[in-house]
Amino acid sequence: MLSGRTAVITGGAQGIGYAIARTFADNGARVVIGDLDESKAKDAAASLGTDALGVGCNVVSSDDVARLLDAAVESFGSLDIMVNNAGITRDATMRKMTEQQFDDVISVHLRGCWNGTRQAAGIMRENGGGSIINLSSISGKVGFVGQTNYSAAKAGIVGLTKAAAKEVAHLGVRINAVQPGLIRTAMTEAMPQKAWDQKMSEIPMQRAGEPSEIASVALFYASNLSSYMTGTVAEVTGGRYM
Repeated sequence: MLSGRTAVITGGAQGIGYAIARTFADNGARVVIGDLDESKAKDAAASLGTDALGVGCNVVSSDDVARLLDAAVESFGSLDIMVNNAGITRDATMRKMTEQQFDDVISVHLRGCWNGTRQAAGIMRENGGGSIINLSSISGKVGFVGQTNYSAAKAGIVGLTKAAAKEVAHLGVRINAVQPGLIRTAMTEAMPQKAWDQKMSEIPMQRAGEPSEIASVALFYASNLSSYMTGTVAEVTGGRYM
């Protein structure tokens, strides 16, 4: 489905980002993994096969993002798909949250997504189009206690996606967002059992999602199957908070 296309995935060395990278590679894409941990990015890329590259990248840095995208174009000749997935959590109640914890989450998620969207769209608009996929979260639809920073950032990504999509739609660049719900990753499985059980009780399908189930939706947005879709938000939540 992605044969001949080059995809860049930030935060792609593990979790949902790696699942997207693996799915894209399995569908013929040349993959560039950007990650704050360069060695993990290179190891992840090596596990995908020969048409893959790992690059160290702090998405908060516009220069780092430019180097990541330049590496994709220089190595593989094009930039066709951009997945802005990199993220962090710094959970705390509003009363206890520090300004640094707020700023760090906003910077990585929102500024990082803006850096990736802006720069990828700039390359794609000169080359006839492409697909940008931004990872939001159900937290961007429903605020969660202890996540005033994260919920704000993830809601912001939806607004960013819609505004940016309007700016570049006529140039063949599509921009869509994915909002995962409870997905089984190392981070979520480290939750206290009480918190896990509470989240599970909110899911009509009565199970957590798998990273591959987010990756398949990203594949849909990256491929021609979604050729008439831009500015949309796909909730991949098992029906949670319908």
